[in-house]
Amino acid sequence: MRIIGSFLFLLAFCMVPALVISAQETEERVVDEVVAVVNEGVITLSKVKREAKGVVEAGVQQGKTREAAQREVDEKQGEMIANLIHEELIMQKAKELGFENEIEANVNRRFIDIMKQYNLKTLDQLYQEMEKTGVDPQEIREIWKKQATRDLVVQKEVQGKIYWGVTTKEIKDYYEKHKAKFTKPESVTVREIFLGFAGRDENAVREKAKQLLAQLRAGGDFEKIRKENSDPGVITQGGKPEKLKTADLSALLSTALKDVKVDGYTEPVSADQLGVVILRVDAREKATTESYFDENAVRLAIVAERAPEEQKKFLSSLRSESYIKLSDTYRPLVSPILFAEDRKEKTEDKPAVKTEAKPAGKSEAKPSKSDNKSSSKNKK
Repeated sequence: MRIIGSFLFLLAFCMVPALVISAQETEERVVDEVVAVVNEGVITLSKVKREAKGVVEAGVQQGKTREAAQREVDEKQGEMIANLIHEELIMQKAKELGFENEIEANVNRRFIDIMKQYNLKTLDQLYQEMEKTGVDPQEIREIWKKQATRDLVVQKEVQGKIYWGVTTKEIKDYYEKHKAKFTKPESVTVREIFLGFAGRDENAVREKAKQLLAQLRAGGDFEKIRKENSDPGVITQGGKPEKLKTADLSALLSTALKDVKVDGYTEPVSADQLGVVILRVDAREKATTESYFDENAVRLAIVAERAPEEQKKFLSSLRSESYIKLSDTYRPLVSPILFAEDRKEKTEDKPAVKTEAKPAGKSEAKPSKSDNKSSSKNKK
């Protein structure tokens, strides 16, 4: 299972054992200092160091030297801790909204999809294959759980509210002002036969792909051959036709599809060391400069435009509703980043103060004690 091992390693590289540091040259101890308290949750130094370790490893995987990757992490430590605090707030929000079951189902589907892709019969078999490569399935589950939590909360609390919150007038006005966004792009509709390498001899898989392609070009029934031979697709889902924008195609697929006419087939294409793909072209549509109104497309365009700012506001609201206390050690590093947007909003909302020339011989009034009080619940 060499392929599944490398694939899952890329997903799991950022999960590492609890970091230990040397107290003396011959002794090690786990550091567990509290960096921040977030409502009932805590961000510990050991968690920060695990996160940092993962980011460094990711940088090394991308071709950076370990020293350069570590330097970048050190320079952005405050930002990383702020992100961990936001992550904790989002996890707590998901629990408050009762999203646990939906998140768990999402994670389970991802495991099942991989299980099917590699022709494994049970999840236990998948877990065993992962463990053989040194990957802990529970650590992968935690990574995916965090991803699913973040995505679901943002989708429901930010993107969904924008999507359904725009009025008919806003939709029509946006379309009229941005007609150039709603032209029809060039597209190609394909179906797929995918033969995976997992558990098979790669040369035998490639040879089988050539044989299937010969059958198809000789007039063989595509659906019959697909059902009898294909693994779950890597480009399409469930064997259904997939409409792809040609501008979004990878260089590999773009080249493979370039001269293939409708009802024609590509040569076998290698799918990132996972297997071989044969694509059938069902339809082609040329790009047009004529605008067309599609309410869903307009709503999505509005979401894409507004979501970044609305997400900042959403995180700001989570912070303002929460008890956040940073340790004295990390407050100077994290607070300016974590609360930057809150302070910006306060500055923008504060009315301009008129200044007048002071009469000669008089000094400014000293601020009262009440002026120094803060109404914020956050301990910055």
